[in-house]
Amino acid sequence: MSFNTLGLSEPILRAIKEQGYSEPTPIQKQAIPIILSKKDVLAGAQTGTGKTAGFTLPLLQRLSEGVPAKGKRHVRALILTPTRELAAQVAESVETYGKHLSFRSTVIFGGVSINPQITTLRRGVDIVIATPGRLLDHVGQKTLDLSKVEFLILDEADRMLDMGFIHDIKKVLAILPKQRQNLLFSATFSNEIKRLADDLLNAPVLIEVARRNKAAESVRQVVHQVDRERKRELLSHLIKDGDWKQVLVFTRTKHGANRLTTQLEKDGISAAAIHGNKSQTARTKALANFKQGAVRVLVATDIAARGIDIDQLPHVVNYELPNVSEDYVHRIGRTGRAGNEGEAVSLVCVDEDEYLRNIEKLIKGSVKKVVIKGFEPDPSIQAEPIQQRSAGRGGNRSRSNSGGGNSRQKSTTSATRNDSGRNGGGRPSTKQRSRDSHRGTR
Repeated sequence: MSFNTLGLSEPILRAIKEQGYSEPTPIQKQAIPIILSKKDVLAGAQTGTGKTAGFTLPLLQRLSEGVPAKGKRHVRALILTPTRELAAQVAESVETYGKHLSFRSTVIFGGVSINPQITTLRRGVDIVIATPGRLLDHVGQKTLDLSKVEFLILDEADRMLDMGFIHDIKKVLAILPKQRQNLLFSATFSNEIKRLADDLLNAPVLIEVARRNKAAESVRQVVHQVDRERKRELLSHLIKDGDWKQVLVFTRTKHGANRLTTQLEKDGISAAAIHGNKSQTARTKALANFKQGAVRVLVATDIAARGIDIDQLPHVVNYELPNVSEDYVHRIGRTGRAGNEGEAVSLVCVDEDEYLRNIEKLIKGSVKKVVIKGFEPDPSIQAEPIQQRSAGRGGNRSRSNSGGGNSRQKSTTSATRNDSGRNGGGRPSTKQRSRDSHRGTR
């Protein structure tokens, strides 16, 4: 099957061809015709499956078939994403595939000045890609009118719920027109997602291209058991010995990401950190340098990594296992994309044994264990409780977690909200601080 058979117009097909694509991915084969038939969609797709184009292409086609009102442009399509990076990625996709069409689109998120966004919105746009917090800021300031939205897309809805955005989403739904087409994309289908789908979607068509919570088959997974104090040494050894040129490394905390980046630099390995405490400019620069090969290692927290889209990323390393098992699937989905093979390496100390067992239970299989010679773990070292840090507005606090489990703890939710903050390093207004105390930063 080629894109030519999916009902897309010549300008869109031309843009697809210019990107070097000729055959749609499974999610695109299924989603595009259904979306073009004007039906609501509930889609389950892991990262790296081509889901962004799976909704971007038919959205552009549907918009081009409609007759926009005369006069000033108004927002006809709204795409909500959980993080800045993902919003930027989706906006790039809209611009890429709509380059030969006359639509105007814009992306709005926090961490940057709101004034340029206001200026763009006043000129009139057809498509808005946004994070929930900054979107509601614009609605509150009456700089954004959503009364004529025809299409709503929730991308990575599971992550939005994890980050505590459910109340923001409900506020957005309350101000949208009742008659619209809705698309919900999620990597996992929790009970919360099902409840959201029941409230949002009208007789949706269910699309699944991979078993729920299943790791991509194109990713080779391996665990290296190692003492907690030797993880950094082992990571440097693996990078140098294997001559790894591009490595995405995950840590649990922002502080841990900064510390590891500094240590890798001391080992002679170029590295950059990306997390919520970094300004949007710094995050964008770090990601660009990583994609271009100017930086060998990108150290990231889970939330900051959402939206990192690199087709041929060869290596992902779990420097620390996530305490939420589903995040393991999201992490390793950054490699093995678009038909390419990838490798996911986890450095696991005795403290994380229960985390590993929960991950293997989730993915319904064991991960191969390989001990690297010279880095054999010391059997006399006892497990210690893992401190879950939360960087809320009230300062840092620690929560001891002696197990791991699969529950989403309050400390995790608070930290992830901070990673998507709208104000970056700037101090919010009194009014914003009051609102944030109730729904977290975005």
